[in-house]
Amino acid sequence: MKFGRFTVAAVAVTAGLGLAGCGGGSATPGASGGGTVKIGIKFDQPGLGLKAGADFTGMDVDLARYIATELKLGTPDFVEAVSAQRETLISTGQVKYIIGTYSITDARKEKVSFAGPYFIAGQDLLVRADDMSITGVESLAGKKLCSAKGSTSANNVKAKVPDVNLQEYQTYTLCVDALKSGAVDALTTDDTILAGYAAQEANKGKVKVVGKTFSTENYGVGLAKGDTAFCQQVTDALKKFVSSGEWQKSVDKHLGPAGYKPGAGNPPAPAACA
Repeated sequence: MKFGRFTVAAVAVTAGLGLAGCGGGSATPGASGGGTVKIGIKFDQPGLGLKAGADFTGMDVDLARYIATELKLGTPDFVEAVSAQRETLISTGQVKYIIGTYSITDARKEKVSFAGPYFIAGQDLLVRADDMSITGVESLAGKKLCSAKGSTSANNVKAKVPDVNLQEYQTYTLCVDALKSGAVDALTTDDTILAGYAAQEANKGKVKVVGKTFSTENYGVGLAKGDTAFCQQVTDALKKFVSSGEWQKSVDKHLGPAGYKPGAGNPPAPAACA
């Protein structure tokens, strides 16, 4: 098909206006496959959100893609959302939404809104495989404990064990490296994340999950504060993700190989948007 110069120019202007009017979203909202939508995920969490070259894998990645397709937002353009930067990424419109083991908390709800939860995890500890001294959170007094900046995990432990020596790194991958080198004694975060690390080929036989959870973490989809309409759309997509069997399929594919079994309450029913 041939187009005249004026027709091509009109198309180009229209496309440009579409892009300009959709910060963090699709260039052509409502058109399946049109444009891109920026979505925040984790890049370093095996089984949940992992970037390997140009590939992205994990349960959170599956859900991020499912929502983008279901709501016809466009092709996902993934942005790394480290824990300490998530609220900023959302509030400044750098991403449309974030799915990255994002625990729903009252403090966070003051800055962003959540759809969900879509998964219930529990906080645990990762230690060196030959370390028999740490059997639970009560064993951490005086120990060097690593967690990621901005995560709820560190605050939970600090509240339970005030004299723990907390070390906060930018990512959990750095914590795993520090654990294997002996720079820290343990890593704490959600059991889903720890299971993924323990199952990685480079870590097999070197680290282990203690297996004694001490919190409940409700994962949600973070989005712009007060955007109730979009929250409801995402909530409907979450329900369909579960009812269609895609939730279980994703869990089995990404967390099953680590021997992980979802705990009580899974899959959870999303809360009402407010």
